[in-house]
Amino acid sequence: MVAKLARACGADRRERTFSCWSHVVTMLYAQLAHALSLNDVCDALRLSCGPLSAIRGARPPAKNTLSHANKVRDHALAEQLFWQMLAHLRSAFPGFGRGRRGRGLAHRFRASIQIVDATVIGLVASCMDWAKHRRRKAAAKCHLRLDLQSFLPRMAVVDARTADATRAAELCAGLKPGEIVIFDKAYVDFPHLWSLHQRGVFWVSRCLERFRYTTVKHLPEAKAPNVKRDRLVEALTWHTRRNHPGPLRLVEAEVEVDGRRQTMTFLTNNLTWAASSVAELYRCRWQIEVFFKQLKQTVQLADFLGHCANAVKWQVWTALLVNLMMRFLAWRSAWAHSFSRIFTFVRAALWRKLEADELLRRCGTAKGDIRCIGQPAQAWLPGWAH
Repeated sequence: MVAKLARACGADRRERTFSCWSHVVTMLYAQLAHALSLNDVCDALRLSCGPLSAIRGARPPAKNTLSHANKVRDHALAEQLFWQMLAHLRSAFPGFGRGRRGRGLAHRFRASIQIVDATVIGLVASCMDWAKHRRRKAAAKCHLRLDLQSFLPRMAVVDARTADATRAAELCAGLKPGEIVIFDKAYVDFPHLWSLHQRGVFWVSRCLERFRYTTVKHLPEAKAPNVKRDRLVEALTWHTRRNHPGPLRLVEAEVEVDGRRQTMTFLTNNLTWAASSVAELYRCRWQIEVFFKQLKQTVQLADFLGHCANAVKWQVWTALLVNLMMRFLAWRSAWAHSFSRIFTFVRAALWRKLEADELLRRCGTAKGDIRCIGQPAQAWLPGWAH
């Protein structure tokens, strides 16, 4: 698969001693080992060149070779490899791609629920001019559309210095009629919202503070005590009304944020849901924050092996690929504990020739609760009664 994708995107041009397959394996190892520098990756792989060659003839690179490959070879290879692997796992293992029908408060909705948000990846401003936001601040953004049922990405865009609203149409391009998309107010773009409505896609978002509207109709009072207002509105400004000519539903509800009750205003194009369901759907948006937290706590997105945009994108896409592989292993082995723990366990047994599924199934407390089982010899240890 890697060789075919490399030919398709042109990454195999001037390929000599360091093949595209060896490049992909090296970047995956850098994520699993939490490598801090090019020397960290190259020296470790050179010491393990024997087990490394057993992975379809992969070879350890030199420092300059790896740096040049990250700079020159198109990151589209890693991006397409991620989507091809995701499609293969979803087709070969339908249970993995289907996931659970709803997480948290979304279990009542039978339609597919998608969440759109972005995470900021901090970079060094002094040597990454392409990602500068301010004089002393630089960062890359990973815009993501997450499937709430399967907890797997459906669309991702990695860039820098791009407003969230400009990426909204690209992220929602693959949505089908009847599906639900949830996003924060940073992705509110009224021409895009109107196009979603015309395609039959339902959406829920926070209301912008500067949004000016006039009330068209007061909807029946909600039974839920946390709902304060529920009404149909129209945009008051001519420019917004031209971009979104149809009515909008505005729901004001009291929700709990960080242990405190706070009043929030939501917008949606669905007129039949209960007002409490609109607030509950937006509350499900927190699941993508959980995904980003798990991603940053496990893979290596703090120290980068290159300064150019292509090298950073190589590392981000291989991080998403490692995250996908870890989730598949957790699903196959029915892993019952934290996601960070399975990542640590796989990293510790990286160069051992063991079956991954069987290894994780037999891992200590993977199948049941954590218990301390006493042994007969403990009766003669100090502090233990006979």
